Amino acid sequence: MASTTDMAPTRSTTATPARRAANGPRRAAARTTAAARAAASREDDLSAQVQQLQDDLKSIASTLASLAEGKVNDAQSMAKREVKNVAKAGQHVLEDAQDEFGQLEKQIKDTIREKPLTAVAGAIALGFVLAVVSR
Repeated sequence: MASTTDMAPTRSTTATPARRAANGPRRAAARTTAAARAAASREDDLSAQVQQLQDDLKSIASTLASLAEGKVNDAQSMAKREVKNVAKAGQHVLEDAQDEFGQLEKQIKDTIREKPLTAVAGAIALGFVLAVVSR
């Protein structure tokens, strides 16, 4: 009988050219599939990163909007305070002017009471001047 070594010669660990040719498409397909998975994984990573950036930009925009709103509110409150201060100052000036005119009116009345003939003569002279000017 034949020995085992005669029936099955020792196998080589290196593949024969025919065997390599048969395994080549499988390996190429496996490489292509692995490359496709890697590309899909990279696309998923990029999509996740883009989504994260969009979320960050939205967050930044809302933060800036709230800061701007705060600044606008501060400016409005400062403007309202200034308007109140200007209104108070204007009221004081108006009151001072009314006081001055009140004092002037009192002086004129006192002068008319003290010197009625001079006041009548002054009124006639003022009327004459106005009549000449208006012609």
